[in-house]
Amino acid sequence: MAFIRTAVVLLALLAAPASLLAADLDCKGTGKVEEFHYAWRLKGGMRLLAGLMFPTNGVGNLRTTYLDRVINSELLITAPNGRAGGFYSYESQMDTAGEKTLMTASGYAWKDKARNERTIFDWAKRLVRIRKQSPGEEAQNRVKPLPEQAELRDVLTAIHYLREHATDIRQPLTTSIYTDGKEYPVVFRPTEHRTFVIDSRKVDAMGFEIVDAPGGRKWSGGIKVWLTNDARRIPARIEIQQSVASLQLDLKSFEGCRS
Repeated sequence: MAFIRTAVVLLALLAAPASLLAADLDCKGTGKVEEFHYAWRLKGGMRLLAGLMFPTNGVGNLRTTYLDRVINSELLITAPNGRAGGFYSYESQMDTAGEKTLMTASGYAWKDKARNERTIFDWAKRLVRIRKQSPGEEAQNRVKPLPEQAELRDVLTAIHYLREHATDIRQPLTTSIYTDGKEYPVVFRPTEHRTFVIDSRKVDAMGFEIVDAPGGRKWSGGIKVWLTNDARRIPARIEIQQSVASLQLDLKSFEGCRS
């Protein structure tokens, strides 16, 4: 996802938000689907400069499907006029506990640039298989050993884990994030509460952040997420922080939980 850093549009870090309605709280049954719509915008001093090459705001659609043994999450971020103005897509498959990433895939098309990348985590053979391809170019395939740690999460898996364990994380938790074909030591930790307005209702949300951990390979990214203080732990706002700007995503609407 090196392009995302360059474009300052690093945003594959979502978990599935959910309906605030009291009805149908259980969205984890086999075949259940959550689908939600976001507005995103760039913030920071480099926003205007980034806007010369890439959109600085737009819409996002996130779909999460709960299956028998895995969870699939798919995120599509577009310019205000849809895919025609450029898009970024991200897909993640994780185990139902949110402990392990099984597959990640990403792709983008902005003006004359495009790329697709897929990573398979072969836990049985302890291998990571990476395939990258751009239009008109030969695919690049790489195989590397799976890191030694028992838990390995990409950004979507990490946010899902926060949703599942929000009430348990009271102190900093050290773990790893896998992104751009590399693993980084990071810390999950609680931060301030905030109030958001969603569907004309004020909602209290618990804050969490994912930051670089001391020692090891340095991760230049940073994530903040506010989860509603209810059974669904809805990501009401997500901020993806970079050195030159940050990306803010706010939940605007949802279609609920369906089979």
